[in-house]
Amino acid sequence: MKVFIKKITYIFGMLLLISIISFLAIHAAPNSFFGAGELNPNMTKEAIEKLKAIYGLDKPLIVQYFDWVTNMLQLNFGISFVNGGDVSQEILKRLPITLTINITSLIVVFVLSLYLGIKAALRYEKSADSLIKQLSLLSFSMPSFYLALLLIIIFSVNLKLFPIAGLHSIDVVEDGWGYYSDMSWHLVLPLSIMIFGGLGSMIIYVRSLTLEILKSDYYYFARTRGLSQKQLLRYYIVPNLLPPIVTLLGLSLPGLIGGSVILEQIFAIPGMGQLFYFSALSRDYPTIMGILIISAFLTLLGNVIADLILLKLNPYMHKT
Repeated sequence: MKVFIKKITYIFGMLLLISIISFLAIHAAPNSFFGAGELNPNMTKEAIEKLKAIYGLDKPLIVQYFDWVTNMLQLNFGISFVNGGDVSQEILKRLPITLTINITSLIVVFVLSLYLGIKAALRYEKSADSLIKQLSLLSFSMPSFYLALLLIIIFSVNLKLFPIAGLHSIDVVEDGWGYYSDMSWHLVLPLSIMIFGGLGSMIIYVRSLTLEILKSDYYYFARTRGLSQKQLLRYYIVPNLLPPIVTLLGLSLPGLIGGSVILEQIFAIPGMGQLFYFSALSRDYPTIMGILIISAFLTLLGNVIADLILLKLNPYMHKT
């Protein structure tokens, strides 16, 4: 219970700090939402000032921040400058698809990197090890936007196997398994890119940790007892790999969420990444802040979950 209270306090403290930094950074950026109106000769200065008063932008910055925090505590992120819609509703509408992409890619990256990293270490300096290392280096060095364009040209334009963009086909019926299978087919390329991009560093990390375990005294002693390779994997290699890998996965969450911004824009996926991109271009302050806080909360929550999993794997790590 004590650990849980500490984690909750940590989340709220970090969210407060992130909100302050984000709020100041957004308002310090050049130009504003009303920049286009100021260049419009038909838009009077009085009209612009009236619009600023409606959105509360005529108040001092500290007053604007406290007003925003008060509304945020009520789960109200304000009204979008662009379309006048409720920011909370717009985020909730786009959040599931972004979470689906990121969580799916995280799980697949975890399973594949664990398998390939261990396999490379067990086949040290052999052809399988060399092939897996080349694959991980290619993954590590390949820009996601370049790989996305390459796969679109090969599999969508030339081979016509997968859709170029979007989340659903035009003629799909919004009911039954056909609707979800069509969505899954549209997500094959984006998910493949996110998974491939996340494998590189993780495979190298798992391989390095496994090699250290294979050189350890306790592993050598287990081998002398005549344990099979399967038993060695189950009782000695995997249990010692899980704590550092879970920690690394928790730290990689910000990169996954940030990477979805690029892919959602390239593949025209109506998720939080695409919404953030368009909101940043139009200086839609309420929407930008809402997305940043939600993303920060999910990242912090992921790190806390990773810590709790580590505590379960090793109950003595938090005892001093």
